Amino acid sequence: MESVSSSFLSPSFTLKTFPSKPFSSFTLPSLSFTSTASASPQQRSTATKKRSSKPSKILPLTTPTSTTTSVPPKKVLVPIGLGTEEMEAVILIGVLRRAGADVTVASVEPQLEIEAYGGTRLVADTSISTCCDQVFDLIALPGGMPGSVRLRDCEILKQITSKHAEDKRLYGAICAAPAVTLLPWGLTRRKQITCHPAFIDKLSTFWAVKSNIQVSGELTTSRGPGTSFEFALCLVEQLFGESVAKEVAELLVRSTVKKNCLPNTDLLLISFDSLCQLMCAADEYLRKEEFNKIEWSFDRMPRVLIPIANGSEGIEIVTIVDILRRAKVDVVVASVEKSTQIVASQGTKIIAEKLISHASEEIYDLIILPGGVSGAERLQKSRILKKLLKEQEAAGRIYGAICSSPAVLHEHGLLKEKRATAHPSVISKLTNEVVNGTKVVVDGKVITSRGLATVTDFALAIVSKLFGHGRARSVAEGLVFEYPKS
Repeated sequence: MESVSSSFLSPSFTLKTFPSKPFSSFTLPSLSFTSTASASPQQRSTATKKRSSKPSKILPLTTPTSTTTSVPPKKVLVPIGLGTEEMEAVILIGVLRRAGADVTVASVEPQLEIEAYGGTRLVADTSISTCCDQVFDLIALPGGMPGSVRLRDCEILKQITSKHAEDKRLYGAICAAPAVTLLPWGLTRRKQITCHPAFIDKLSTFWAVKSNIQVSGELTTSRGPGTSFEFALCLVEQLFGESVAKEVAELLVRSTVKKNCLPNTDLLLISFDSLCQLMCAADEYLRKEEFNKIEWSFDRMPRVLIPIANGSEGIEIVTIVDILRRAKVDVVVASVEKSTQIVASQGTKIIAEKLISHASEEIYDLIILPGGVSGAERLQKSRILKKLLKEQEAAGRIYGAICSSPAVLHEHGLLKEKRATAHPSVISKLTNEVVNGTKVVVDGKVITSRGLATVTDFALAIVSKLFGHGRARSVAEGLVFEYPKS
């Protein structure tokens, strides 16, 4: 099995894989992919044919997608293997399913359960061998190492993807996958492509580009975890058309920016490029606000508990876990359900390391609750978790929540006299002093954030509080995620 040094990812320490930059803050810096507006007539014709179908509706961020339409849904294959970058895989799955795509997650391993790059255990829907006779509208390869190598060495996936490319159907790859997987398969010939900076030297200088997104005919490539949202939205636009991509983007943006940032604006009436630039501007608005500032310092590796439940937001779970582990935090993922396996939002299957009853036997420096409406409701009902949170507050230890879950802290009386933020759908339920329009709010030993589109900023803010800005910036660079220099 190939091994690749990842020291370039974070100068201060070594990482296992090559990251990307998630959209958590939804940094869509004036999308640098080649759109059909600037494509050749042949490319525009191909894209038009592939965008003729549109799902019946776009569902909320926390609701699994179901399409009721006479038009067959677009079929998408997302293969995963040992060492796949979980942020890239789960963001791809979540965004595409929100757009109405029928996404099949297929394992290239002998078993359906795989351990991703950051240690998160994901469960595929099926084995890649069951996909041989199926026709997909899109095949999208997540990156990560050794995940990209595992995809490359899967002969069945190679045959499926090669035939798919021959038929001029859409395919894409992110992070290491363009260079490590597609290049050896011969599926990047005469195409301009991008990939993670660690692998750009594997590409022909003439065909390599450094943009976050690059569209070359049927092939779309991207740089890493930090560009995953851009990558996924670009694929949505090609599959379903610009209006659907804007609807999905609107759902993501509305959970990020201050309400009065978009006065009387119908995001569906502005161009997709303009929307992306607006999101970029919103990204610079207020990244973090801190009150009653105190130091979070430990003379050892901090220990963090992430409780999860059926319906928890999968993108938030994997992003928080992945980023904290990149920063060398000891993270424990515990299920409040009867089983360690939970079905997160958008149908993503995640396996926790232990049940909350077993996790409660230990003490944690931080407890962080991921969001998701139904997931938050189930977290709130857990008596064991409530006891843990109460003990956390009484002992003066750190806790926090994102998206819908600050409401859980509020219901348990853990936000009294604390400034906080939350997803717009629940923020009015918080009776404490609400900070609106800021992505991440820190008040003493409590940290909260707005939601899906702010999760990367949230996780990096935790890293910054624990280890300093330098460590957070180092991790962000590995993700290919834009982060302030100071």
